[in-house]
Amino acid sequence: MSNDRSPQHQKRGQWANKREFILAVAGQIIGLSNVWRFPYLCFKNGGGVFLVPYIMFLFTCGIPLFFAETSLGQFSREGGITCWKNICLLAKGLGYGTQVAVFYSLVHYIVILAWAFLYLFSSFNVELPWGNCNNTWNTDDCFEYGQNYTSAGHVGNATSSVKEFWQRRILGLSRGIEEVGSIRWDLAGCLLLSWIICYFCVFKGIKCSGKVVYFTATFPYVMMTVLLVRGLTLPGALDGIIFYLYPDPARLTDTQVWMDAGSQILASYSLCAGCLQVLGSYNTYNNNCYKDTFFLCLLNSLTSFVAGFAVFSVLGFMANKLSVDISVVAESGPGLAFIAYPSAIALMPIPQLWASFFFIMIILLGVDSQFVYLESLVTSISDMFPFFHTGHRRKVLLLAICVGCFLVGLLMVTKGGLYVFLLFDYYASNGMPLMFFAIVESVCIGWVYGADRYYDNIKDMIGYRPPPYMKYCWKFITPAVCTSILLLSLIKFTPLKYNTYQYPWWGYALGIFFAISSTLFIPLWVLYIVAVTPGTLRQRLRVLCSPTNQISASPNKTHSHEAHAELCALKVNDGPALTEQCPNENTEM
Repeated sequence: MSNDRSPQHQKRGQWANKREFILAVAGQIIGLSNVWRFPYLCFKNGGGVFLVPYIMFLFTCGIPLFFAETSLGQFSREGGITCWKNICLLAKGLGYGTQVAVFYSLVHYIVILAWAFLYLFSSFNVELPWGNCNNTWNTDDCFEYGQNYTSAGHVGNATSSVKEFWQRRILGLSRGIEEVGSIRWDLAGCLLLSWIICYFCVFKGIKCSGKVVYFTATFPYVMMTVLLVRGLTLPGALDGIIFYLYPDPARLTDTQVWMDAGSQILASYSLCAGCLQVLGSYNTYNNNCYKDTFFLCLLNSLTSFVAGFAVFSVLGFMANKLSVDISVVAESGPGLAFIAYPSAIALMPIPQLWASFFFIMIILLGVDSQFVYLESLVTSISDMFPFFHTGHRRKVLLLAICVGCFLVGLLMVTKGGLYVFLLFDYYASNGMPLMFFAIVESVCIGWVYGADRYYDNIKDMIGYRPPPYMKYCWKFITPAVCTSILLLSLIKFTPLKYNTYQYPWWGYALGIFFAISSTLFIPLWVLYIVAVTPGTLRQRLRVLCSPTNQISASPNKTHSHEAHAELCALKVNDGPALTEQCPNENTEM
């Protein structure tokens, strides 16, 4: 059997070797979430006890969905949209929805790189600008950690020099989203630099990306190791680690702990975003994606766990230095990377060195994930419209996406940009849309296409049938667990706030639009494709729930030949791909 089953597949390219695939996936799934979210969730949700729901979700949702997505991409050799036609045409809306979510991630995730670049450039000063109150942006209420800091420093209007650097120098933060204000041009320049780097990481296709990951996926580990060793040698480091892992079994009764664990698994493993299908689609047909799944998932979770030691050893040092509880200095998300950790660094000897190491690590972790998101979107569009597979046309498409995303991103580097960024981060990229995608994905594979049939396809690729555990997860466990967490998230949903600031009604409306816009593509596509498909309703559903002959080219022809013949006979209007699959009446089944 020929594994490259069409001229389109010949144009898509392939990883030069397995190392490139492993490093590309590792670079995608190991990102900022591992460094600034997992450690915080661990200490917030019962320390070592948080590992119980985390590991449970890893084996019931994370690993099964990770394996399903990488194997689907490898089997179909299609991007995040068109790969679903190999399961059933009705599921193509899932592909559209995931790519809308990828677009939202592309637009806002790269803003973090712009912030990190500005911090990195500021790290090269003789004295760290966020370590003192002698700057033009500081107010009379500014205090410096380690010098004029007292326990009373947090009362009244007192603000640390680190927080003033973040809010007044980096962001120029306005009072709310109602006051967007002017563009911060130095930040806009850093945003442009970030997009230029990502463009050149991807512009030559997978051959270029495959070489870039040798550096971007490995060097953050060097930086993390340096910071870990340095953190463990600081006074107070042990207190920080104990605080990070001290178990509190009572927290297991809190549903928020389980919700946090589920959302962290989906986010940190880049599930339901179409990226894993794209990366898997560049594999050789017989690559053992089953073994790759366990290796990569173990690597990701261990990285998150070890990153907690690097973070909390430094925060323990800071708490020790200031004689405060660690809970006072521990933060999550941007607060950890741009307030808490820089505060601790400012108290170290040679702070410029450690600041440079830290922000280089943040930039490389972010760049890796960002350009894989970009590759995912470009590949998914190119697979829908093979016209863009050729070299110069692909570069034009890539440039158009980068420019468009950059222009939208300019809104997030204004004085009110942080409020816009938080809307994207909290609503568009949170766990609820991903949970919904996970439910639909597992049902499509486990029930509509059939878990046994999919296992036959996997056997055709890797030479054996994996243990049945994955099959049972796709059919029963994963959709049940994800449905439970989705319902809990809806019941306990709280609107976004930034400190004491509450968004206006239209801000919340915009956030809800971000949250539902990607998921709406699934029912909208179902309504559209059912409406344009001729035949009775029973005929339509029979046709639309059948795979295309991309999969029927496999020697294991276990699917319905009648349904595929009916698909060709009805001539469903689904673009050039279906036309190629049904060129004449004698199409080989």
